[in-house]
Amino acid sequence: MQPYNQSVNEVLEKTKSQFEGLSPKEVKNRQAKDGFNELKEKKKTSTWELFIDTLKDPMVIILLLVAFVQLFLGEFVESLVIFIVLMINSVVAVVQTKRAESSLDALRQMSAPSAKVLRNGEKTSIPARELVVGDIVSLEAGDFIPADGRLIDVQNLRVEEGMLTGESEPVEKFSDVIEGEVALGDRKNMVFSSSLVVYGRADFLVTAIAEQTEIGKIAQMLETAEAKQTPLQQKLEKFGKQLGWVILALCALIFAVQILRLFTTNQTADMQKAVLDSFMFAVAVAVAAIPEALSSVVTIVLSVGTNKMAKQHAIMRNLPAVETLGSTSVICTDKTGTLTQNKMTVVDSFLPTQGSKELTDLTQADQKLLLNAMVLCNDSSFSQEGQLLGDPTEVALIAYSDKIGYPYQDLREKSPRLAEFPFDSERKLMSTINDFEGQKTIFVKGGPDVLFNRCNQVFLDGKVQEFTPELKEKFQAQNEAFSQKALRVLAYAYKPVSDNKTELTLTDENDLILIGLSAMIDPPREAVYDSIAEAKKAGIKTIMITGDHKTTAQAIAKDIGLMNEGDMALTGQELDALTEDELRENLEKISVYARVSPENKIRIVRAWQNEHQVTAMTGDGVNDAPALKQANIGIAMGSGTDVAKDASSMILTDDNFVSIVSAVSIGRVVYDNIKKSISYLFSGNLGAIIAIVFALVVGWVNPFTALQLLFINLVNDSVPAIALGMEKAEPDVMEKAPRQLNEGIFANGLMRVILIRGSLIGIAAIISQYVGQKTSPEMGVAMAFTTLILARTLQTFAARSNSQNILKLGFTTNKYVLMAVTFCLALYSLTTLPFLREIFSIPAAFGWSQWIVAAGLAVIAVICMEILKSIKGVFEKH
Repeated sequence: MQPYNQSVNEVLEKTKSQFEGLSPKEVKNRQAKDGFNELKEKKKTSTWELFIDTLKDPMVIILLLVAFVQLFLGEFVESLVIFIVLMINSVVAVVQTKRAESSLDALRQMSAPSAKVLRNGEKTSIPARELVVGDIVSLEAGDFIPADGRLIDVQNLRVEEGMLTGESEPVEKFSDVIEGEVALGDRKNMVFSSSLVVYGRADFLVTAIAEQTEIGKIAQMLETAEAKQTPLQQKLEKFGKQLGWVILALCALIFAVQILRLFTTNQTADMQKAVLDSFMFAVAVAVAAIPEALSSVVTIVLSVGTNKMAKQHAIMRNLPAVETLGSTSVICTDKTGTLTQNKMTVVDSFLPTQGSKELTDLTQADQKLLLNAMVLCNDSSFSQEGQLLGDPTEVALIAYSDKIGYPYQDLREKSPRLAEFPFDSERKLMSTINDFEGQKTIFVKGGPDVLFNRCNQVFLDGKVQEFTPELKEKFQAQNEAFSQKALRVLAYAYKPVSDNKTELTLTDENDLILIGLSAMIDPPREAVYDSIAEAKKAGIKTIMITGDHKTTAQAIAKDIGLMNEGDMALTGQELDALTEDELRENLEKISVYARVSPENKIRIVRAWQNEHQVTAMTGDGVNDAPALKQANIGIAMGSGTDVAKDASSMILTDDNFVSIVSAVSIGRVVYDNIKKSISYLFSGNLGAIIAIVFALVVGWVNPFTALQLLFINLVNDSVPAIALGMEKAEPDVMEKAPRQLNEGIFANGLMRVILIRGSLIGIAAIISQYVGQKTSPEMGVAMAFTTLILARTLQTFAARSNSQNILKLGFTTNKYVLMAVTFCLALYSLTTLPFLREIFSIPAAFGWSQWIVAAGLAVIAVICMEILKSIKGVFEKH
């Protein structure tokens, strides 16, 4: 049995405690056995370990091997360039990681700093970390609760538990036994660590400390929740391994062919030099094939997306999450504060003479009475700074009075309070005596069902009349109508009393005169309606996961268009009753989960991930943190807890669901642009490999030196690839279904595009080398290098879109591409300067006539790319 199922005496016996508290000796024994009331810190990965992890990528390993070989052979410039680029990438990755993992630190900061505890019959204040199971702790308004416990003595206690349960309102507590198993939010005879007392006083018996508390369990789930790789990371990692093996096999084959040719055709050559040249030829192939700039380019393009998202109120906490958004197919969103305004608001009222409508005319006696009852029988207020003080339900009533033009302070000044009888859970009523229009008057507020039974009269048509069964039925019908809309309903009554009345008793709350009803709700954000529709259009399913009641959640979900005909809503307990197979069968139909626990949230996220769906999870409370970390992308609200923010990948600064849809759009554009950069880089690399392999087959010299290829891959190619990351969205970016997880990185025709462009670049380089070799082998290398670098630079224009040619796009619509091409052409021109020619193997005889031929071949290759793209577009239309 759980503590909430047991009586106070049973829990005292189970914890071996007593009403006078524990003795100091017993406390020390328990601390020695169970430890202190604090969360233990998990050992963190060291900076050095993180740095080493960045060097385990297959492509990085191959490049390191190449760099060490070249260093051994005396090629210091080439090896230094590779080392510098790899170190920069590693440092960036480590810095990003070190900033990301701080959820447990935020949890520890939320721990209550001190506690008022009863020990040996004496009350004393101690550090919260010194609490043990069996301690008796006193609470009052404003206290953070230092541990989990069973309530012993309760006096009008209300506790804010939204950070644990998702509840939008404080929970009213009691000490009675609760029968059966209930959800966390319904354990009203328990209090939980790090929640806040907003009203009343109580004593409780500590039943759990440290990791055994509900917040401690969340900390443990944060440790076990798996941080997910993004789809792009997974694909690049898989492709990197495949590419690594292919490159090694290709290099080995080329080396073997050259050695075989050496032994079969020329036995008189210097064998040591010939073998070394053959090996360097194979190394050149490795350098040509590996897209050294890819990692840096992806990081920078993701950073560009991050900046764009920040302007749309979405702050990315780690770069790869930008791309994940574009793959998102399911958004699991909290209700309170995310879809709704997190502010109780009066939206309707009921008077028997006018039915359901807003109060607008206080010259009418019934409207005047109702508004005064709402404001006078009310303990809430606004501070001078405009801060809300009091219960959210009561704050909504005075906010409503101010909104319709009757400041609550004015009403209270005209009718000062003389006495009060506070609300409690047994009566479900609150009463005050006020001097109202020269007459002492009792105003009563409470639950409709309770108050209807306390009334024998009703204020109707400006006078007091009998509260007949017909009128009672009319009020009950309206109460039911409000409840079906998930509105929270309060009833109001009054009763004039004699001038000598100074105190309120239970009997005063009988024989009342019923006035009317008010109805309120935490309303949806106005922009949510359009954003839910936009998400549907983009093929994204939105699911509500809330700690609130099922009826309320369903009403909101239907109102905003999240829940459709045939969809289901489940409570956390109903979800627990489902087997994994039953959940999988109904998963697509369940749009709302209510009264859920942190474990429920993780189960829901994992269920969708098991269906190969990229799942986003929004949340703002501590209870959301494990699921935020488990999700492919966790989205925290800017107004939420630090714990939620630190467990997330993205933070919404405006808490607006619209910003999620905007971020998804940017994520899709970023992914498209990364693929454009990838196609640009691999097309150029393929062109180089084709030229190298052709030269090997026909017996020509290697058309490129290792330094030339490194210069192109690391320096020249980086800038255009980054410029492609600035490309604007394709017209249909938000009309496509989300990408499938198993979609390859070269899917949707990208491999075909790379093969076509790479082949055209390779053929142009081969022809250029052929022309140059008529003068000398050195001239062939210089012309092949010129054609390769110019063709790869100019193909930036072709890479801007796989469907639209440059004439349709316009040359000037991406100024970054123009600047990148200009920069690369200027960069190439530096290699032709007299003092750099020798380094880049360009002979002195290389002049304008050779340059014009080499450049002309590059231009022809790019024109062919655009012609083939236009032909493809015509065929697709027909």
